Amino acid sequence: MTTSRVLSRLVLGGVLLALGASAPATATGHRADAPVSSATAPGRGGSPQSTVDRVADFYGAYIDVLYDSGRGRLADSLRGHYLTAELRRSLARWESTHHKDGVLRAKGVPMAWKVVHNDSGMGHCWTHVTLTWRDSGERVHRTHLTVRSDLDTRLVSGIHLDV
Repeated sequence: MTTSRVLSRLVLGGVLLALGASAPATATGHRADAPVSSATAPGRGGSPQSTVDRVADFYGAYIDVLYDSGRGRLADSLRGHYLTAELRRSLARWESTHHKDGVLRAKGVPMAWKVVHNDSGMGHCWTHVTLTWRDSGERVHRTHLTVRSDLDTRLVSGIHLDV
């Protein structure tokens, strides 16, 4: 073969390889350039010593329980484990007045949650909790809460609806 013919075949092969790598793969639904290994999937973590992680753990577990089986013994057990006794009494009073879940400050179960650190001081940590809801018209809206935790016990001691 001539040099120009070899060169053009190499260039054409490189172009085809580049196009093949960026095109979707077969009927598996995986792209050739998409990670398929769990080692490259984003992970979640936390620490039992982190007050913010404990708030996130509580909201995640509480929402999962409500989603799976509704309010019952497990939801009450989570409240007993993560919330101060005073907050549990306060939530019971709030719930009897408003006929809503005091932890979520709403009826129903959100479709997602997010917890971020806000501030710390004087023995407390404050986190912002964003709950994402989808209504019957498929519109998405969010509820924003400020959650106070005691640094000594890492228990949630206050939940307030941000307006």
